[in-house]
This record gives sequence, structure tokens and C-alpha cells, in this order.
Amino acid sequence: MRLRSDLKPGDIGTIVHLHGVVYAQEHGWDYTFEGYVAEGLARFALSHNPRNDRLWIAEANEGIVGSVGVVGQSATEAQLRWFLVHPAWRGRGLGRRLLNEALQFCRERRFGSVFLWTTSDLEAAAHLYQQAGFRKTDEKKHRAWGQTVTEERYDMSL
Repeated sequence: MRLRSDLKPGDIGTIVHLHGVVYAQEHGWDYTFEGYVAEGLARFALSHNPRNDRLWIAEANEGIVGSVGVVGQSATEAQLRWFLVHPAWRGRGLGRRLLNEALQFCRERRFGSVFLWTTSDLEAAAHLYQQAGFRKTDEKKHRAWGQTVTEERYDMSL
């Protein structure tokens, strides 16, 4: 398994597909979640600034097995996005490795803080975020992706 941040044709579509399939299987989310992921990744692909934005891809023989992205929101704040590890690759430290890469990038770019949105049912991810130093700062319950979800915001000062 290797990590890379050089984007190749097909990467964005594969990451969108992986999110759509995994979240449908594990959480019952519908196709609108895939659209949500596709919209953000499309904006990233069309207008990202390599100084403040990066997307890491975890690759193994069978293809893309994980991802995480950082999007600079301002000169002092970044957002963590598209954090996913394929179910077959969980429990091997890949999630922690991806998260550490993203946070190191944020520190190198001298962002003062980083935030992310997740949902309350993603407990393993929340555990990783908390171990890394994130703290839950907000939550909102609403209807999205064919389900009622509780979105949670986590923030971290760097």
C-alpha cells in the first residue's frame, strides 16, 4: 500500500464511487450522498490551490483503498474532507496514517486550525479524530442522504 497526492485521471470518480458504495452498504445512505461527495470533489478538481489544498490517495494492488483531503478555507483555517478507508483495509493503521498526513500538511502550511464534519454513527472515525486532538464543537440533526443523520463538527487548533 502506498500514499500519493498526485492526481490521475479516474481518481476523483473512483473516490466518489467508493464513498457512494461504502456508505450505502454500511449506513443505508442513498445516491444523494454520492452527489454531495461528487460536488465537493468536482470543485476541488477544478479550482484547488496546491499551496492550501491536497488530496491523498491510498493505493494497493486492487486500486484505491482510502482517501483524505484538506481544503484551505482561509489563510488560517482548513477543512478535512473525504476521509474514507475501504472496509477491507480497516484496522491496519491506514486511517491514522491518512489523518496524520493531512494534519502534517496543515501544520506545514501554518493553518491555525482545522475542522471537519462527520456523522454521529461514524464512531471509529470520531475516536481517531479525538485521539488526534479534535474536539466536538457542534451538532445538528436533519434529513440527508435518505436518512435522518446527526452531523457533528470537530475542530482542532494547530
